[in-house]
Amino acid sequence: MNVEDDIARVKRQENDLFLSRFDEAVAYDIGSAIRRRALDEGLSLVVDLRTWDRQLFFSATPGTSADNAEWVRRKINSVRRFQRASYRLVLERGEQPFSVQSGADPADYVIAGGGFPIRVQGAGIVGALTISGLPGRKDHGVAVDALCDHLSKVRADYALPETAN
Repeated sequence: MNVEDDIARVKRQENDLFLSRFDEAVAYDIGSAIRRRALDEGLSLVVDLRTWDRQLFFSATPGTSADNAEWVRRKINSVRRFQRASYRLVLERGEQPFSVQSGADPADYVIAGGGFPIRVQGAGIVGALTISGLPGRKDHGVAVDALCDHLSKVRADYALPETAN
């Protein structure tokens, strides 16, 4: 697959992986599943699920640091501002920091995979599911896998292909 194919796949993920509702119980179910996977597979990651006005779930597994929470904060800001997965920004723009002219200060925004918009049917994008700790494409994949599992969708139908990186 090339970059254009990856962008199309991420757009499909964003459009298809929407929830009928998003509340504390849903955030807990999705976040707990991600935490269990991380512990089972020995993945060091931070997971955050939130609406735009408050955090509903947060967890860190062994091997993470305060830096991961900071990456999460910046990814959330990028998802909220640009209304798309932060990995889609990587595919569309590359991983270079935002320019000064963009008004997206690199201290508060980042182009890196792992932030995924939480879309609720009939309401639009209401928050974000964000992962930090793995390479960006894999952070993105963990979020997509979790949404697929929660929605009883086949992971392989939405997964990005593995890369050499």
